[in-house]
Amino acid sequence: MDSIIEERILLEETFYVLTKKSNIFKVRLTPKGLHLIKDSEQNVKEQVIYIKDIIGCQCLRSKKKANNCTCQSLPRSDSLQVVEENSTDSDDSDSSAYLYIYAYVIQGNKGAAKKRERTIITLRFRSFDKYDDNNKEAQRWRCAIKKLIKGEPLNISALSEFNLTTRHRETRRLLVLCNPKSGAGKGKQIFQQKIAPILNEAEIPYDLHMTKFANFARDFVRTQNLFQWTGIVVVGGDGIVFEVLNGIFERFDWAEAIKSIPLGVVPGGSGNGLARSIAHYASEPYLPAPTLPAALAAVRGTSEPMDLVRVETMSQILFSFLSVGWGLLSDIDIESERLRMLGGTRFTVWSVARLLGLRSYKGKLWYLPSDTPISKPDDRFASPINADSILDLPSEVHLETEEGRPRVDSWYSARSRKSAYFSAGGSSYQSTTDSNLGDTSSSGDKNRRMYGPASQLPSLTSPMPDNWECMDGKFVMVHASYQTHLGEDCLFAPQASLNDGRIWLLIVRYGASRAQLLQFLLGLSTGAHANNENRSSGDYIQLIPVSAFRIEPDMSESGYITVDGEHVEYGPIQAEIFPELGRVMVP
Repeated sequence: MDSIIEERILLEETFYVLTKKSNIFKVRLTPKGLHLIKDSEQNVKEQVIYIKDIIGCQCLRSKKKANNCTCQSLPRSDSLQVVEENSTDSDDSDSSAYLYIYAYVIQGNKGAAKKRERTIITLRFRSFDKYDDNNKEAQRWRCAIKKLIKGEPLNISALSEFNLTTRHRETRRLLVLCNPKSGAGKGKQIFQQKIAPILNEAEIPYDLHMTKFANFARDFVRTQNLFQWTGIVVVGGDGIVFEVLNGIFERFDWAEAIKSIPLGVVPGGSGNGLARSIAHYASEPYLPAPTLPAALAAVRGTSEPMDLVRVETMSQILFSFLSVGWGLLSDIDIESERLRMLGGTRFTVWSVARLLGLRSYKGKLWYLPSDTPISKPDDRFASPINADSILDLPSEVHLETEEGRPRVDSWYSARSRKSAYFSAGGSSYQSTTDSNLGDTSSSGDKNRRMYGPASQLPSLTSPMPDNWECMDGKFVMVHASYQTHLGEDCLFAPQASLNDGRIWLLIVRYGASRAQLLQFLLGLSTGAHANNENRSSGDYIQLIPVSAFRIEPDMSESGYITVDGEHVEYGPIQAEIFPELGRVMVP
């Protein structure tokens, strides 16, 4: 039955290629996708552009030709120039309506790495003498495609009675928070050149805010009316994700916000662990275009639940999406900050330095195996701080496939370097001075109050229950993660998932040789370190799924403890997982 529905023809039209009039394209729209059927001298070929690969479509008009000038030194290009429907620069002598369909199609032969290539299908409607009639036909196709993209019910009879007052209207609006200094300092450029054009193709309106100081994003989501947006997209590294997440949990209405407003992550930092993990989870090609999965997720509007971890130190409560670390990897993360200009290479360089100057740390590690539950599902959103949190939450076809994006100064003005942002479909840009947020780096903490689900663990100063496992001694590192990747090239927990309800605890005890540690570090790029059969380090290195853990370092020593790569106070720390507490955009 499903196959019959998918093959049901919704719209059909015949197009021709002007340069080769013997080439006829029959174009069909079905719930499955756009079928391009080429009929040339009894040779019939068909290609399907699947709906899941189409992100949007626009109706455009041909642009008015520029007057020839006797002083013009270069001939004007005869390639098609188009403008928006209501543009005063349209060519009234051309009654055609152009439907531009934008798709990102996975390409790759057997054995070759798969990637997505941008494909534009241009359908020129000129069957009628008047532009309005041709535009009406193009708008029927556009409306149908838009509804299929969003998964909305489609009435064929309603399409046959289509009029211009029934055009598709986008109900979504995104908040984009961009850290221009993240990673190698290319956050702004990434948004302008990689994200804004795709949002424009999908006609998704957005409000863009550039961060200027530490905790700007955290203060923004804590104080603004988030419910005017249907999603938050962050451009930067894991640091800005950390800010946004904890800013949400500083709201009294955190329970409604965390469930109803999904988070999208555009990688622009040094690590990009969450963005890489989301692409891995969705089996989406990540390289050579790491920003593409996030952009596609944002325009498609699809999201999945994600586990979050509540972290408690002696002085604060935090919510974590990626990892908690003590020892070697945390040392590398924090101490390599001085090499930030190197991007992700900084971690490799500092790994060598820390391996030569190996350290160990005394302390106790407590953990609760994952098969021992710590909380009941009904209690997951209970909050001792805020009990009143809201919980309910045909004419011619021009087929054009190109690798990479068009030139910056092309008609795709979204990529223009002349502007700091692209405003499309009511989109707007706000600088930090327009956002009513001053530099609260010194005074913002006074207004902070952490809400969120109640802990099911004993207080940090209380003894642990008898059903917890305990390790006492010297450690090279203890690192916990709830995602597959800690960075773009660090497959930390191959068996992890976005919402498996487990913390993957990696324990490296003192006694492992430098050769074993080197093999371990090299294995992080492929996940080989997690394979017990191929590991020669014996019991010194263990990867254990747990529900909660506590680290009690010997306070006579100093070191680093990190949460999502952020430096926190050195001392006792405990963490517990809350399954499916948050939502992230997934391609």
